[in-house]
Amino acid sequence: MSDMEKSIEKMLELRKKIKSKKPVFYRHLWWKKPKFANDPKWRKPKGLDNKMRLKLKGYPPIVQVGYRGPALVRGLHPTGLEPVVVYSTTDLEKLNPGKHIIYIASTVGLRKRIVLEEEARKRGFVIANPLKR
Repeated sequence: MSDMEKSIEKMLELRKKIKSKKPVFYRHLWWKKPKFANDPKWRKPKGLDNKMRLKLKGYPPIVQVGYRGPALVRGLHPTGLEPVVVYSTTDLEKLNPGKHIIYIASTVGLRKRIVLEEEARKRGFVIANPLKR
């Protein structure tokens, strides 16, 4: 294992540790308003007197730069491979199985998807979203 691979592995562990401490970010008043209860996804609080924006005690945390993961592994799959969306077998020719993990695009039909999966497995790629059989 090279030094680069060791450092990436170390950074992946660090990212996992950081993410375990990271809170889930919800929008302001998601606990009060029924319309937000089903889908409390993040929205930045912008009101002048908004308690969450002012970071007052007792209010949920706000998204900040400090919660970000290490730059070396940012955007990588948890396996340490770089995710790539694939639409056809010609896309596989440009990729390296040791460096990339593939996602088969949602727009690919079933017949083409089966062919694509077989070809990817022959070449040694890891498929992140295989067919459930």
